[in-house]
Amino acid sequence: MVRDGQTQGLMPTIIVVEEDASLRHSLRFSLAVEGFAVRTYATGKDLLGAGELPDRGCLVVDYRLPDMTGLDLVAALRTRRIALPAILLTTNPSTNLRQRAERAGVPMIEKPLLGDSLINGILAALTRLAEHPSR
Repeated sequence: MVRDGQTQGLMPTIIVVEEDASLRHSLRFSLAVEGFAVRTYATGKDLLGAGELPDRGCLVVDYRLPDMTGLDLVAALRTRRIALPAILLTTNPSTNLRQRAERAGVPMIEKPLLGDSLINGILAALTRLAEHPSR
């Protein structure tokens, strides 16, 4: 994939966990157009039951899932030693939520998703992962 003049090798998998089917399908399409492999899930339970996850990738998780919060899902994955970087999607986050996400090391992007904010967030997360693979 070529992005901003940089050629990327095999693209990582982006895992989207979003309850809203329309947004989930839209994200799948737009991320695939960018050249990413994409897996989508409607709930945290669906992802946790999915089996093996890729070694290279990024999680894009809605905060308000029907069965748990996005931060709870990321915490559950961390207890399973799945250290993929995560991005939290939410609308009108409270100060408390912002602080919790920051403590968890999970950047937030607010809905509605504007411009390239999500793609830029994913690329930043993947860059940090490449620079610090033990994190």
